[in-house]
Amino acid sequence: MQDIPIVDKIPELDIAIKAVNEAGNAILEIYQGDFKTSKKSDDSPITDADLKSNEIIKGILSQTEYTILSEEDHDDQSRLSKDMIWIVDPLDGTSDFIDKTGEFTVMIALIKNRKPILGVIGWPTEKTFFVAQKGSGAFRYSNGEWKKISVTTVTELPKCRTVGSRHHLSEKEKAFIKKLGIEDFTSIGSSLKVGKISSGEAEAYITTTNKMKEWDSAASYCIISEAGGKMTDMLGNDITYNNKEVHHQNGILVTNGLIHDKIVEEFKKLE
Repeated sequence: MQDIPIVDKIPELDIAIKAVNEAGNAILEIYQGDFKTSKKSDDSPITDADLKSNEIIKGILSQTEYTILSEEDHDDQSRLSKDMIWIVDPLDGTSDFIDKTGEFTVMIALIKNRKPILGVIGWPTEKTFFVAQKGSGAFRYSNGEWKKISVTTVTELPKCRTVGSRHHLSEKEKAFIKKLGIEDFTSIGSSLKVGKISSGEAEAYITTTNKMKEWDSAASYCIISEAGGKMTDMLGNDITYNNKEVHHQNGILVTNGLIHDKIVEEFKKLE
């Protein structure tokens, strides 16, 4: 894979891209064969691929000194005293992996003072990457080349293309999307929703659940921000990372930035 065209690249960026790429290749190998699925204590599914990916990523990221917060490891909270940490989701969209939709990703973010300063999302089945470094823009790698990406300039809600979860879309969310006058809605797996908005292929992603955790959004936060868009909770509050409580309590709203306040305003009327 050719180098990402960022001039003032921090060394951690190449390390994160390498980790996502190698983990993605290992996941694909398992995906194409027979794999075991079991349930974690919270009833969410886990496969051999989640564990293999986690192992590979930890091995590569260990060449840096930073603590790793990963979905698949025990969080001893020693990270709370650190200014910089990695946040990792070794396989985002495990249900999509099991259902063979192809819509699953690998996500790594580097956090500095509670904000993501780089984000890497790999989409193994499509050999695609979404990557951003704070202050340097957002990029998409597909068909063997890097291209700078940015959000659209759509400002009218009824014209917005909205993406949402395939597995977790609630009745409340459906009703709210309808109330906004949005008709163009597509279900899509994992962090690809934010990849689409960052690439200008959709305008909004709305989720009101309190089940999302920091590793579900950290890489995406950096990418959408650098692509010119915005990510907050559903009440319009900024999101921070490396908190004691890893759940996002008030859902997540990701948009092209221009329609953000309108959606927050409408949501607050529901509360």
